Amino acid sequence: MIKTVGVVSLSSGTLGEAFARHELELGVARLKHYGLRVEFLPHALKGVEYVKAHPERRAADRLEAFRDPEIDLVLCAIGGDDTYRLLPYLFGEGQLEKAVRQKPFLGFSDTTVNHLMLHKAGLSTFYGQAFLPDVCELDREMLPYTRHYFEELLRTGTIRQVRPSEVWYEGRTDYGPDRLGTPLPVHPAAGWKLMQGPPVFSGRILGGCLDTLYDFFDGGRYPDMPALCRRYGLFPAAADWKGRILLLETSDEKMSPEKFSRALGFLKQAGVFAAVSGILFGRPADNAFREEYHRRLTAAVADPALPILADVSVGHALPRCILPLGVPATVDAQAQTITFGGA
Repeated sequence: MIKTVGVVSLSSGTLGEAFARHELELGVARLKHYGLRVEFLPHALKGVEYVKAHPERRAADRLEAFRDPEIDLVLCAIGGDDTYRLLPYLFGEGQLEKAVRQKPFLGFSDTTVNHLMLHKAGLSTFYGQAFLPDVCELDREMLPYTRHYFEELLRTGTIRQVRPSEVWYEGRTDYGPDRLGTPLPVHPAAGWKLMQGPPVFSGRILGGCLDTLYDFFDGGRYPDMPALCRRYGLFPAAADWKGRILLLETSDEKMSPEKFSRALGFLKQAGVFAAVSGILFGRPADNAFREEYHRRLTAAVADPALPILADVSVGHALPRCILPLGVPATVDAQAQTITFGGA
């Protein structure tokens, strides 16, 4: 059972800004309602400019959160960008490998970089939710599907099985205090879609936000990111992808279909599609480019025998489940289940 949650700002310092104070207070109240102790790591509430200017302090918070035996769950405040800048402070002298111990780590979006760092250090993690976007949801309660998996993680320290959401929500465009208690527009969802391949496949899930993975290879956003990721061997080699299930989801930036294809091209060149046992593809935020993404994904894979399961509510889709990374998983598209555990 989780008793103490440590909140870290490893990508963006939004949580420390005055304009987010009402969200912060709401999220803390919800966590305390569960009987949890909430600890904000020393630089988590320093604000956007400070966090951006001090990747070494972000890295220090990350190390402290794993070293502190009182912290049971490391919860990312939000995604953002430029997490790659933590690399020298975590791997330059083996700092991360020396500090980490197995405990739940939860985040998504640019936190994909953190998940791959911890994968490199030999830890399993949890992908799909974060403090500000989920615990601090402005409605009168957390979205029910999101809350179900968050509560399971708090109660058991893991996730045993994931099923589809019956609905999807449009994302917010206004997070002001006057939006407290307001519901999101909601639409029915038809479950997961098996786009191709056999309905049952298994492996250990690895992956994350495709927008972030694109930046591992293309320096258009951050010119030094590809070289830095190569220097520290952050993107797994093709052999490491062997037999894994690739998780992909797209951000709320809603990348163009053309950029989507370029991003998939990088993964193909890296040998990922030829190595994995299947693909889980998240429902895009607001269903943007959904069918076009599906067409381009199957075209990029170019192997009809490789199973692809789409419309998973993970990452930037609302609501959000939680997917354990690095543990055995079995996907059953007919039963509409992803089950974790076993050999």
